[in-house]
Amino acid sequence: MKANGSIIINAPRDKVAQYFGDPQYLDQYQDTFLRKVQISGNPGQNNAIAKMYYTQGKDEMELTETITNNNLPESFEAFYHHKHMDNTMKVTLTAISRNETQYDTEIEYTRVDWIMPRIFMTLFWGKFKKISEQWTLNFKAFVEKQ
Repeated sequence: MKANGSIIINAPRDKVAQYFGDPQYLDQYQDTFLRKVQISGNPGQNNAIAKMYYTQGKDEMELTETITNNNLPESFEAFYHHKHMDNTMKVTLTAISRNETQYDTEIEYTRVDWIMPRIFMTLFWGKFKKISEQWTLNFKAFVEKQ
């Protein structure tokens, strides 16, 4: 299952890339983000691995992020592993003008191996897409305020 999105951010591409690439700002636009802990490699570099923690109801959800291609300010690609599913994410930043950046996302769920998430994703795919869309809108608002 894939989810694609695109939005124009009223800021220069380098500024957008700076905020996107710095994990200290994740809590500014991902409302359930708790923390990111580096496991191996250099933060932000190719093949770096980190644990990312999010709230999920009363529980905590853990994802493992592996950066597969950090080519910021042009693009960023990563693989995310959860005990029940895997997904990839690609973000592309394109300068539209000196002060406008097109922010494109492509998220693909490559593995869902537990029945409940598979049923939930099939029945409520729109909810999964809405979370990504909301975080994109939050990111746009955050960058434009800086």
